[in-house]
Amino acid sequence: MAERLQAARAGGDWPLLIRLCRQALRKNGRHQMAHRLLGFALGQKGEVDAALQAFGRAAILYPHDAELLINYANLLVGQERPREALPLLEGVVRLRPERSICWMKLAQCCYPINLHQRGYEASEHALRCAGDDLERVNALTQRAIHRRELGQIREAVQDCTEAIALAPQFAANHSNRLLFMLADPETSPQALTAAAREFGNTFEPQFKPHWPSYEERRGDPWRRLKVGFISPDFRKHAVMCFAEGILAQLDRRQFEVYGFYTYPQDDNVTERVRCHVDHFIRLHDQDEEQRALTIRRHAIDILVDMSGHTGHHSLLTLARKPAPVQATWVGFVATTGLTAIDYYLTDEVINPPGVEHLFTERLFRARGFAATYRAHSRNPLWRYQPRYAVQPTPALRKGFVTYGSCNNLGKLTDEVLALWGELLRRMPAAHLLIEGKGFEKPEFAGEYEARCARLGIDAKRLVLLPLDTDRQYLAYHDIDIALDPFPLTGGTTTLDTLWMAVPLVSMEGTSSPSRMSTEVLTYLGRKEWLAADKDEYLAIAMGLAADIEQLNALRQGLRREIEQSPLMRDDIACPNFAQALRTMWLRWQAEREHPGNVPAQDRAVAAWEAACPPTLMTAPVPRVGLMDGTELTLHEAHDRLQQLVTCALASCTRKDHEGAKGEMAPRWRSVTEFAELVLSAVPNDPVALACLAEVEHANGHTEFAVTYLRYATEAMA
Repeated sequence: MAERLQAARAGGDWPLLIRLCRQALRKNGRHQMAHRLLGFALGQKGEVDAALQAFGRAAILYPHDAELLINYANLLVGQERPREALPLLEGVVRLRPERSICWMKLAQCCYPINLHQRGYEASEHALRCAGDDLERVNALTQRAIHRRELGQIREAVQDCTEAIALAPQFAANHSNRLLFMLADPETSPQALTAAAREFGNTFEPQFKPHWPSYEERRGDPWRRLKVGFISPDFRKHAVMCFAEGILAQLDRRQFEVYGFYTYPQDDNVTERVRCHVDHFIRLHDQDEEQRALTIRRHAIDILVDMSGHTGHHSLLTLARKPAPVQATWVGFVATTGLTAIDYYLTDEVINPPGVEHLFTERLFRARGFAATYRAHSRNPLWRYQPRYAVQPTPALRKGFVTYGSCNNLGKLTDEVLALWGELLRRMPAAHLLIEGKGFEKPEFAGEYEARCARLGIDAKRLVLLPLDTDRQYLAYHDIDIALDPFPLTGGTTTLDTLWMAVPLVSMEGTSSPSRMSTEVLTYLGRKEWLAADKDEYLAIAMGLAADIEQLNALRQGLRREIEQSPLMRDDIACPNFAQALRTMWLRWQAEREHPGNVPAQDRAVAAWEAACPPTLMTAPVPRVGLMDGTELTLHEAHDRLQQLVTCALASCTRKDHEGAKGEMAPRWRSVTEFAELVLSAVPNDPVALACLAEVEHANGHTEFAVTYLRYATEAMA
């Protein structure tokens, strides 16, 4: 039987291997090889739940079988369950301390649960035990990602470069290197572009001869286009803070919207995206070639990449050119290195004229901010809760100014921390608050505090606050003035900071990675908070702290400033986005009708734009998408909300009101859920807010009811 089991595994015949394992276990319930291989085979066949059950039973019987445990852990990690995999892998390295792959898997498991020091140590073991180039590459990959989180940016870049030299065909190391280079002060924009081109030159040539011509797509330039957004981040992710408004309100008269989701897990944000788009298609279980074929089958006209070189990206899908027009947007602040991607959708602030040579894509500069920011993307109703309301600047109660940063710790290089140390030296009463992953672990917090001390930051005036996503935004209540890192500035964090009404000091950069905050502060109308150099950075930070009463007055009005700015206006961003997509399509058509003749192409595009159908010259009606793929106009959604409220009020007995154990009754819960869906599609909608006030009043939550009514009143002003 053992030989038959091994032969089935070697041949990759998973159904046969499953049958043989079960047959062996019926004869001998403790057949070790059958237990070891059954879970593995089920996992390979895609029967994940059955595989986990089989592995669980086997691990109880054979807790010292290293192969069994590592395959069990590998499946758990692949299902985004690393905390369950961690004890298994700790056991594996005790059983097989000489095996590089065991240490590598432990390092891999540590990353998503922020055990970066342990992950770094495991990767060091993996590198020492490596017996060939493949094992060295895997160890270097893991060491690099943990080094980045530990602030060792330059070393992380070097590890990636070494891994690429050993195995250039591994795309992950190219992408990791590009990500880490963004935060490396020693990396020039030209070097970043060269690394991206190396990625493109490594992977794209094999696909380019097979790109379709898509000639059959030519025709009416104003026909309704199929636009696909491909992303692993239709979930609780920073990208959704910028993308949700576009997905929800992109003009459906012009575009049919597809969401191609490449991540294996859903959450409440995923559920909202399924409502916002017209078609939601899962690609996580397909390889890059299968994904490209799926996109082609849906006849997508414009494919928009939303991840660039960030985690779980699909650049190798786009390298196959599955759509005639391809663009990258919002996920990555530098070039992808692929010529298969036609456009990099941006604006003239973050990418001003003169930076075209830094991109393999053509820059398409939208008419203004090329996205729309949503606060509290994880839980849209939280933005209206009293605890997130703007509070007085904390210096009024503390008696001293607190500077702070809630950025990814990987952006806080030694150069950044040293400048902040100089600021504290010049402001002897001021404190510094840094929020970050891992500070709940005393060992990591101690190491970080020691690092800050070496760079001139007084430990007695340093507060290291553990990052807790359930308390996101609340740290800003304890920060008077936010400090931006450089050269890789804040992105989502910058907007979170300003929405929480905390002024921000930033450094104006020379290329897109160093101009994210420049873009935001420019559209906010607060360019006076942008510094040209370190001396001006210090001067701005000290100047803002000079008058606490003035600082508090600034704070009280800052949220209204940002909510009324182009940064948070769907009614501005969505038409601009639609215009960008249509122009990309018109250019594609013109290039095929007049190949090589740029003046003729320009004339064709101008003529088509002038012939825009009159029906598209008016603003589209706001829409609310539903889970079943249908949609309502905002007016129809209001009618449904009113019906739900009326129904809930009609059954307004105390018993029906409170529900089980004081919980909200089902009919009021239905009002809340639908109001949340409306507000995720149309933020600050006064009718939805008023209905939520009714819900909270009916359930005895007076403070929340008053807060919702206040927001509803402000929205109607």
